[in-house]
Amino acid sequence: MNSDRLYEKGVAITGIGQSEVARPSSKTAMQLTVDAALEAITDAGLTRDDIDGVACWPGDNNHGNSFSPVGPNALIGTLGLKVNWYGGGYEGPGPLAGVINGAMAIAAGLCRHVLVFRTITEASARLMDKSASALSNKTVGRDSSFFWQWYTPYHVHSAVNLVAMYAQAHFHRYGTTAEQLAQIALTCRANAMLNPKAIFRTPMTMADYLASRMISTPLRLLDCDVHCDASTALVLSHIDAARAGPHRPVRIEAIGSALHQPWSWDQISLTRMAAFDAAQMMWQRTDVKPHEVRQAQLYDGFSILTLLWLEALGLAPEGEGGRFIEGGQRIARDGPLPLNTNGGQLSGGRTHGLGYVHEACTQLWGRGGQRQIAPHQIAVVAAGGGPLAGCLLLVRE
Repeated sequence: MNSDRLYEKGVAITGIGQSEVARPSSKTAMQLTVDAALEAITDAGLTRDDIDGVACWPGDNNHGNSFSPVGPNALIGTLGLKVNWYGGGYEGPGPLAGVINGAMAIAAGLCRHVLVFRTITEASARLMDKSASALSNKTVGRDSSFFWQWYTPYHVHSAVNLVAMYAQAHFHRYGTTAEQLAQIALTCRANAMLNPKAIFRTPMTMADYLASRMISTPLRLLDCDVHCDASTALVLSHIDAARAGPHRPVRIEAIGSALHQPWSWDQISLTRMAAFDAAQMMWQRTDVKPHEVRQAQLYDGFSILTLLWLEALGLAPEGEGGRFIEGGQRIARDGPLPLNTNGGQLSGGRTHGLGYVHEACTQLWGRGGQRQIAPHQIAVVAAGGGPLAGCLLLVRE
């Protein structure tokens, strides 16, 4: 492998920040964003004058709705930044697109320090409209859009209806059970109980999980993430500048963003997603092997997505994800592969992608407090479901 041509290896995360995580928050979306952004800039040992790039995903989506109420233009103006590059848009490899695009901008020499952020205010929106966070509301003109035109005639109004097909297929093909899948939710809740920012911090038992109402068979209420209001931010820096900062750089060792199948939520194989394409690309860009990973922050918009990411990344054998997580010991904080250590989106709150990067860095820098895991250097982060898939391999120098 010729690493000289892999752009991400010259980029590192140098600072992180996160606003309050609330259900709902009394703060505006911009207030939450500014809180997270300023914390990340300060954490990196920088000032606003140092920031010369801004990135987010999906930008000021649908004119500032709750799914993405703040875009790059608004934040640049509010913070008084002078940037050489900025970007945000809906298409791309899902919630980690801002990190991937920001890293490319640094590698291209357009900027030295990129502020990446993700703001979401779905908890506030749901007070006025319970369908505000439905996937079908996140595409303008959905009935005539590329993919919703095939789904809405069949009353598919939420991602849960689509993702449940993956779960049902996995149960049928591989013998996965509800008790096995429950370990994702149970592990996240156990971790959330030690996270002061987590939305749900009360204990959860297997009985609680099995008693929760069915939403779309076989997915239950406790298989679904928790809407909240929050903003998460981080600073990406050129590796030379990163090494002069206050923290050991968390270097981006490899990126996965590939899509080798049709862009569709019901893809060719219902036990695979674009996650498998993205993961294969990521491992091709590094000499690190899956068994060297010591923490995994994997998308849990629905619990089945986490299980599929475990398989896609080679952390569990394909088809054996259910058996891999059975009992929960392997993915516990003191296990060989701690999973979603801040409670993930199932219990911590749906910070939607960037929250996983924030937690990975928190753990790599040893800032986890009561939920801190054993010292380590290598983490994997993955976000997205269906056709939206991106993953990062992070190494603390």
